[in-house]
Amino acid sequence: MKKIQNYIDGILQDATCDAVLEVYNPATGKQYATAPDSREEDVDLAVQAAKKAFPAWSATSNEERHDILMRISQGIDDKLEELALAESIDNGKPLWLAKSVDIPRASSNFRFFATAIMQFSSDSHEMNGYAINYTLRKPLGVVACISPWNLPLYLFSWKIAPALAAGNTVVAKPSEITPMTAYLLSKICIDAGLPAGVLNIVHGLGQHTGAVMSSHPQIKAISFTGSTKVGADIASKAAPSFKKYSLEMGGKNPNIIFADCDYDRMLKTTIRSSFANQGQICLCGSKIFVQKSLYEKFKKDFVSRVSTMKVGDPLDPDTKVGAVVSKPHFDKVMYYINLAKDEGGKILAGGKSVQPKGHENGWYIEPTIIEGLNNDCRTNQEEIFGPVVTIMPFDTEEEILEIANNSTYGLSTTLWTQDLSRAHRMAAKIESGIVWINTWLLRDLRTPFGGMKNSGVGREGGYEALRFFTETTNVCIKY
Repeated sequence: MKKIQNYIDGILQDATCDAVLEVYNPATGKQYATAPDSREEDVDLAVQAAKKAFPAWSATSNEERHDILMRISQGIDDKLEELALAESIDNGKPLWLAKSVDIPRASSNFRFFATAIMQFSSDSHEMNGYAINYTLRKPLGVVACISPWNLPLYLFSWKIAPALAAGNTVVAKPSEITPMTAYLLSKICIDAGLPAGVLNIVHGLGQHTGAVMSSHPQIKAISFTGSTKVGADIASKAAPSFKKYSLEMGGKNPNIIFADCDYDRMLKTTIRSSFANQGQICLCGSKIFVQKSLYEKFKKDFVSRVSTMKVGDPLDPDTKVGAVVSKPHFDKVMYYINLAKDEGGKILAGGKSVQPKGHENGWYIEPTIIEGLNNDCRTNQEEIFGPVVTIMPFDTEEEILEIANNSTYGLSTTLWTQDLSRAHRMAAKIESGIVWINTWLLRDLRTPFGGMKNSGVGREGGYEALRFFTETTNVCIKY
């Protein structure tokens, strides 16, 4: 049984109350570790450690912070195999996916923001020869970073790296469902020489730790990725005390396929955008709209390809779909599959749980394709966050724009067409924070990331993240 500990003031330690949470391997359904069930006292210890470390850390040069973050990035690279295996066991995702995407991206996050802070500059505005304004950007102080279970180290580092680069000290909470790689990051930070208290990692349940962070008077900002429900709760706690907050929440993303698309590339990418990471990516295209003239061909080919995807042991290199993250989440996804049937949907592929040989107690679901539903039903309006997609035909550009925008979410849209004018017209009218044209999940870390409507508040990535984690002072000097 592995033991995970908090990382507070540079020291690995248990929760003050000695309570622990059970951590499960989704592939087997069995407990394999314990994590601290931290409470308000632990969060406060972390905040006080971060507050104590802030003056020295904020006074370090950009070059010093760059060097430390680069050492953390290198530490992640050096432990790629160990971290990827830990992520696969903790989350249920295929090992090859963790090794090729999750862990390299975590390293890239630290490396990118280490270099970005070296280029981050202030603005100046000259006033016709009689005055000049310049802008100072100063770190906020102690900030909170709360990350989800679907891309554990990937998204944990996406928040921590810019906060540290900008000179803040951090109290961070990973998901209690997938805490292992955050714990291993603690050790990497110690080895990299990160000063005590600059980063503090507190494990625990949202109601015991995350809620305390949201309302803690000495925490100046909160960066959160997770469900819309939890994001709304964080906003309700943070707003009265005027904390800054950035909320990256749910998505119900349309994948729009016009008849003039590059068909082979579209089909290959759509399989990935539908079922990568068991469909547990907020950016997955879970509603697939296909122009009528192409619909029947697409349906036949898509069902044929998806039906051959291997579901099973995440450590098997041939596995395409691993286990979903937990038993409650397994139950939620299966509920929506049954709901889709009740709403008149027809299961074209999948729709059942799977018990792979040797992993009969794990939480596996076949990649599922459903047709026959309208866009207004619950299946098409509510986030399922699993290996489930619906397919629907459409006729015209005007029709699909109206349908695609008929959603409480607005995170991402994927658009397949060779018509350049159509691509630009639609990108301007679609209510999404991100529009991918003839691709999916192609990310430039310099670009703003976030959603509209119930998908979020604020933007992360590039200078947007560094701006969020700093406070602005304008200085005006009259000549």
